[in-house]
Amino acid sequence: MDKDLLTETERDRVIESVTTLFVETDKRDWSAVQSCFATGVFFDMSSQGGGPPGTTTPDRIVQGWKNGLKNLQAIHHQAGNFLFHISGEAATVFCYGITFHYLPNPSRQNTRTFVGSYEFHLVKQDGVWLIDTMAYHAGFVDGNQNLGK
Repeated sequence: MDKDLLTETERDRVIESVTTLFVETDKRDWSAVQSCFATGVFFDMSSQGGGPPGTTTPDRIVQGWKNGLKNLQAIHHQAGNFLFHISGEAATVFCYGITFHYLPNPSRQNTRTFVGSYEFHLVKQDGVWLIDTMAYHAGFVDGNQNLGK
């Protein structure tokens, strides 16, 4: 296979792995979300108040998201401006991300929007790209800060 074509195919697979994480989170398909991660994940959501960075398991990440998002009626992640580098069985990905949370409530302040960027590291295991590092860098939050609490 042509080297450029191979690189483009791997690029698509790497970005699809990251995109799948966001789409399955929005669908709340927690087993699919869990399958996006490697066994151990360096996880850093500290810029958004997510506690100190450290290595954790996919199950702990999913349980945290499941509990934190359960009161919301809808969630929507939008990612773009992907930059990536692949070296053998490892890849890094940078992207911008916007997340919308929606919950109708008496205040009529029904949404909260998070804007920032992500850095991922992925490893290829048995032909599948799995996330083993996920770091979120908050830009700003707009809307109802108490939504879903």
